[in-house]
Amino acid sequence: MKYHIFIGSTYDDLKNERREIQRIIMELGHIPVSAEYLDSASKNYKKLLEKTIEECDFFIAIIANMYAPKGAKTSALETEYNIADKNNIPVISFIKGEKAQGAARSTAGKKTHSAARSTAGKKEKGAGSDKKLEALKKRLGKGTTETWLDSKDLCQKLQNQLVQQINLTLRNGWVRADQTFAPSVANELSRLSTENEQLRHQVKFDRNEIVTRLREQMKNTFKVLALNKIILSFYYASGEKWENNRNIRYLRIFKLLAHELAVGKTTSEISRFLGAALNPDPGKPVRKDYPIPPNTIIKIITDLSLLKLVRCVSKNERSGDNDIWEITEYGRELYSAYRMRQLNKALGKTGS
Repeated sequence: MKYHIFIGSTYDDLKNERREIQRIIMELGHIPVSAEYLDSASKNYKKLLEKTIEECDFFIAIIANMYAPKGAKTSALETEYNIADKNNIPVISFIKGEKAQGAARSTAGKKTHSAARSTAGKKEKGAGSDKKLEALKKRLGKGTTETWLDSKDLCQKLQNQLVQQINLTLRNGWVRADQTFAPSVANELSRLSTENEQLRHQVKFDRNEIVTRLREQMKNTFKVLALNKIILSFYYASGEKWENNRNIRYLRIFKLLAHELAVGKTTSEISRFLGAALNPDPGKPVRKDYPIPPNTIIKIITDLSLLKLVRCVSKNERSGDNDIWEITEYGRELYSAYRMRQLNKALGKTGS
């Protein structure tokens, strides 16, 4: 599943950061969106901006110490944020911390290479600009928020937060048209339709028994996933060997993959996703190519396949590394039952 992710920020002081954020979003397999490519002089600019943001799944807000360019009364970031907030789009905010500001002020007199980009570390001055800046930061700080010190710190925190929010928040996302109407999907729908008709006849005779069997089967599958673990090792971008061996329950892995495998993923893509999502050391980014060993990924997928939770939809005859996997109908039902149970627990706590 691919997501449209809008990047909102002041522009002149955060050009490099915006470029890095776009790179991270694309490396995670999603689509970065921003207003900088829209014609702000157009008569329809406001409507076009609103439509662009409304169609996004997530909104990333980055702010340092500038409210708006000189001469501008309103911050472009605040305008974009207002649209996202109005349309209930999940917002992830990254606000530059006070430590970074102090460090920038203490080195303001030095003529170094980094001085060319010191704008992000300087307090904006102007009539009312400080108050507007602090008010905007306060609004952004009410939701999911991280503080950042420098570009590297921002990129690490953004990648971690983005993976977490995508896993926790259900959004529509985007699917290729050829994948939506693939022949395999039509065949599967036909098979499910026939199977459904057969089940209807069977239910007439013994509906209660079928429901009981299905519940028992799901209950046993939950037990297998909850009781079994697998050791995951991680290969970091700056490392030279596998590190941080961790025992991870299959249930946790299945919960993470349930959304991702709605559209087929290769084993290498699954390794990349799990590596970022389960990284025990968020301060160290994992490498792009198989951050988790390929044999471990193949074992996980094979075990989930034996439980009828995933299936291979495209086999690579040369190597299993690029087989494409997706969640089964039973896998969807199992995940749905798990989510309903979690929601009911939450309702029980609220009611008490």
